Amino acid sequence: MNSGLGKDGRPVPSGVLSGVPTRLPLKIAVVVKGYPRLSETFIAQELLALQQRGIDLAIWSLRHPTDSRRHALHDRITAPVHYLPEYLRDEPARVLRALGRLILRHPAGLLRTAAGWLRDLKRDRTANRGRRFGQALVLAAELPADVPFLYTHFLHTPASVGRYAASIRGIGWGFSAHAKDIWTTPEWEKREKLADARFGATCTAVGAAHLRDLAADPSRIDLVYHGLDLSRFPAPPDRSDAAQRDGSAPDRVVEILSVGRLVEKKGYDRLLDALATLPDGLHWRLVHIGSGDLKQALRAQAERLGVSDRIEWRGAQDQATVIQALRHADLFVLTSVVAGDGDRDGLPNVLMEAASQRLAILSTAVSAIPEFIADGTHGLLTDGTPPAIAAALERLAGDPALRLRLADAAYGRLCAEFGMTAGIDRLVRRLEEAAA
Repeated sequence: MNSGLGKDGRPVPSGVLSGVPTRLPLKIAVVVKGYPRLSETFIAQELLALQQRGIDLAIWSLRHPTDSRRHALHDRITAPVHYLPEYLRDEPARVLRALGRLILRHPAGLLRTAAGWLRDLKRDRTANRGRRFGQALVLAAELPADVPFLYTHFLHTPASVGRYAASIRGIGWGFSAHAKDIWTTPEWEKREKLADARFGATCTAVGAAHLRDLAADPSRIDLVYHGLDLSRFPAPPDRSDAAQRDGSAPDRVVEILSVGRLVEKKGYDRLLDALATLPDGLHWRLVHIGSGDLKQALRAQAERLGVSDRIEWRGAQDQATVIQALRHADLFVLTSVVAGDGDRDGLPNVLMEAASQRLAILSTAVSAIPEFIADGTHGLLTDGTPPAIAAALERLAGDPALRLRLADAAYGRLCAEFGMTAGIDRLVRRLEEAAA
């Protein structure tokens, strides 16, 4: 992809790269829940691409980082990062200063927005709703006067903060929705946000269809796959020796890799149950990368099932380490499910990352995963039950030729249909139109 830099080293306006005349550089404030985050490479990838298109970005984060590591990708993003008060009690003077400035400079917008927030509060009587408004006060007060548009990642909390702040300032806003934020936000709130936003983007066809059904103007909702910036990934490794690893003997062990947060919607409890039922004569090991609230519970489950000695829990890792693990593994597994509160994956980027290294994929037919993986063509999809997962694992572990065929097909589809450039082109056009 074009680096986005001219001969003088300065960013080239997006219109120069896409052939569409523009009035860029365009200034955009991006509101995110937390920055930087290891689990949100799709956001970092997008921010870097927008920066390379010449858009002048500033990042406003609702939370400080909690990960002990960061991706090299984050180091390439030069946009300034501003942290809003994570808890209002931590910075009361800052919130009060913001309120005072808004009373003087934007009194009509403040009154209008406060009335709307009170209507929301009556339907959502939570401390979180109050914190969102306080953060919005700070954002609206500290946002530079020449920023014409707010762009939020996630339709729940960040969109609430962005919506309130944009209303106070009298500017437009838009959003990118993903997975949990779509399926766990109340319908009344989604409808009202969809009515207010100048545009919305989402990364799955199933999510786009749902939001269009709720929107007064469905044309405002775009399907924009994140895709993968393949320039950031090495060429896939030579897997011609895969036949030597069919699980038939201790020296032919099959390495299974999974990368994902240890939370309910990833279905790791079911994966462990499935692993415990594999035949004694099948030699395998599982490598897991990621962390999460269920870490201790899942490790205890592995102990109870008697498979803990075959599992390596590596915790959260940066992307370079993840790529090395993908290149070394024989099979990638992600057993996504719909959580009890409705939360679910969209189209996990890690599936495309696995495909980029010609790694065979086993997953589930949940949410948008079938939009990338056709069962039996680009990978195997199950219904997420332990018996089905176990049957697919046994089949793939014992058939290296099948693994290679599925991996080649997924890699071909990734390159042909899920590159990043087309989605970024569409998003840039939307941002330019919305901020005009």
